[in-house]
Amino acid sequence: MAIRQILKRSLSNEKRSTEVPKGHLAVYVGESEKKRFVIPLSYLNHPSFQELLCQAEEEFGFHHPMGGLTIPCSEELFIDLTSHLSRA
Repeated sequence: MAIRQILKRSLSNEKRSTEVPKGHLAVYVGESEKKRFVIPLSYLNHPSFQELLCQAEEEFGFHHPMGGLTIPCSEELFIDLTSHLSRA
């Protein structure tokens, strides 16, 4: 499935769903207002994504304000990274 379709399927903060397809993970991204994205678990193994996970650990530890994994980067950077990963 194309990354754009995955990102379009993701839900805004106003309308959250607890359903995440098998093999995917919901993450919250943004600097001020957080937006929910559903990504494939395979992204977790990529070094660029692992760098974001390290930043999340440094900033939030194990306490994530959204109740799920929060990635501390701009939405634009996250979309660029996930678009690159979908083509890799």
